[in-house]
Amino acid sequence: MTDSTDFDPAAALEQLVAATASLLRTAARFTEADVRAPSLLPGWSRGHVLTHLARNADGGRHLLTWARTGVETPEYPSLAARDAQIEAGAGRSAGELLADLRGSAAAFEAEYRRMPPEAWHRTVRWTRGQERPAARAADARLCEVLLHHVDLDAGWTPARLPADFVDTMLGRVVASLGARAETPAMALYATDTGARYRLGGGARYRLGGGARPVPAVHGVQSALLVWLMGRSAGDDLVVRDAAALPEVPFLY
Repeated sequence: MTDSTDFDPAAALEQLVAATASLLRTAARFTEADVRAPSLLPGWSRGHVLTHLARNADGGRHLLTWARTGVETPEYPSLAARDAQIEAGAGRSAGELLADLRGSAAAFEAEYRRMPPEAWHRTVRWTRGQERPAARAADARLCEVLLHHVDLDAGWTPARLPADFVDTMLGRVVASLGARAETPAMALYATDTGARYRLGGGARYRLGGGARPVPAVHGVQSALLVWLMGRSAGDDLVVRDAAALPEVPFLY
């Protein structure tokens, strides 16, 4: 989402600090029953989401340390180890989860502030093997904080996502889904911005009587985004040229 050549560390940090503060306010309200309750992610409680966010902050901090020092510091030992850490930490008390979330976020921010300007352009390697400039770690952390705040299903709705984030992320999700053979053909119409997208094998807009119409899904951009990402049933969307919303493969 971010090109390191135009990355503005100060502006990105301002966004991240604000998003993290909002997340922490939500987490601070949780009772013991709240953290055991399901999140919007299949099979995950709120405790799983909070633990994942804490370990993600640790992983991002490791990548920044790698870029700053030049010493290889893996994001996670492995994906299996990351998953085991999340599962092991999900059942902790609300107070323990909050302290972990707060402490890991503060440690990430501290390492962020240590980064010299040139370090943001150095290439580091994520656990899945992607090699990218360190600036992407800042971008990825903001994405995690914002989307998983929605996943907590605790009143912070998709409508509160920053408009520029939604616009960029929706384009990214459409591109990712469009590259999958199993994605059904559809057209998307953002009613709040006028943006249009199409995806799926052979998807076409109806340009008169000769072309067969594909399902046309209408809604505000944030609603389209969370539906495509499996966080919403799409009850706030309108579909035309089909009896029901298309079935979208799970992406994130």
